Amino acid sequence: MSNDDLRNLEDRIDALIEACQHLKKENNSLKSEKENLMEERARLVEKTQTARARIESMIDRLKALERA
Repeated sequence: MSNDDLRNLEDRIDALIEACQHLKKENNSLKSEKENLMEERARLVEKTQTARARIESMIDRLKALERA
C-alpha cells in the first residue's frame, strides 16, 4: 500500500469513528427522550384515571339526587 492509500484509509476510519460517536450521542439522547415521554405518559394516564373516577362519582351523585 502506498502512503496515499494509507492516508485515505486513515481518513475513512476517522470518519467512521466520528460517525459512530455521533450516532452514540444521538442514541443516548433518544433513549433519554423516550424515558421522559414514558414518564409523561404515565402521569397523563394517572390524571385521566383520576378524572374519570371523579366524573363517575359526580354522575352517581347526580343520579342519586334524581332518585331522591
